[in-house]
Amino acid sequence: MDHTTSPDDLLLMPEVAQICRRSIDTMRWLRARGEGPAAHRAGRRVYYRRGDVMDWIRNQELAANQSAAVG
Repeated sequence: MDHTTSPDDLLLMPEVAQICRRSIDTMRWLRARGEGPAAHRAGRRVYYRRGDVMDWIRNQELAANQSAAVG
């Protein structure tokens, strides 16, 4: 079995919540506000691309570092 990851891997919300160390409810709230990682819908399921999730985390870190430098 291959354990490598790809930016194109599709993740479900519970997986994204675990990666982001946030609750599923928080991830739903962020998605509803348009503030979370880019999500894609296929039927009733919501999918995230691993690369989009990792980019979103990086952007959150950069924003936190910039606000800390200003404050």
